[in-house]
Amino acid sequence: MAITCTKALKEWEAREGVPLAEAKVVRIYGGIATEGKRQFITKLDNGLNSLKECEQLSLSTNQIDRLIPFGGMKKLRILSLGRNQIKKIEKLEDLSETLEELWISYNQIASLDGLAPLRKLQVLYMGNNRLKDFAELEKLQANTELRDVLFVGNPMYDNIDRAEAKLQVLKRIPHVMKIDGDIVKDSEREAAQKM
Repeated sequence: MAITCTKALKEWEAREGVPLAEAKVVRIYGGIATEGKRQFITKLDNGLNSLKECEQLSLSTNQIDRLIPFGGMKKLRILSLGRNQIKKIEKLEDLSETLEELWISYNQIASLDGLAPLRKLQVLYMGNNRLKDFAELEKLQANTELRDVLFVGNPMYDNIDRAEAKLQVLKRIPHVMKIDGDIVKDSEREAAQKM
């Protein structure tokens, strides 16, 4: 069953006893249980604009298929949208000065378009999506604060070992410090530069 984003937020507010306008962390994993049934958010809506103080928003394991502008969320630092049905990264420009972490694994994303405006982005977890080519990672070169990335489980990793995949990532975004949970070694950085 589906529930609107606004209604899910109101249910969360009633359950947690925290006014939406004051909430710093909002977590709605796996939908909301209402009337004895689990209901999943399928579409984001302007209800998000009521989260004026929110620094961390987690809407993982729902059925969200697309993003909307996050204009009212001027303090959002961490956005978790893993295990949804999102096909495209878009409309994140409003978060360009605040978003530090984007957790968006287990979706249907095939392109990294839409991330360049996120100047403060430090962490990008994007495993198990539909990225087919390592060249797609070149779109992250503008994200100079990016330090920790996760891409394991994407088709671009098929038919190559983990060490080679790490070098391919490092070749395209040389400023990262951690790839797929592993700290980048100086020797790996040197090998990637020679590729």
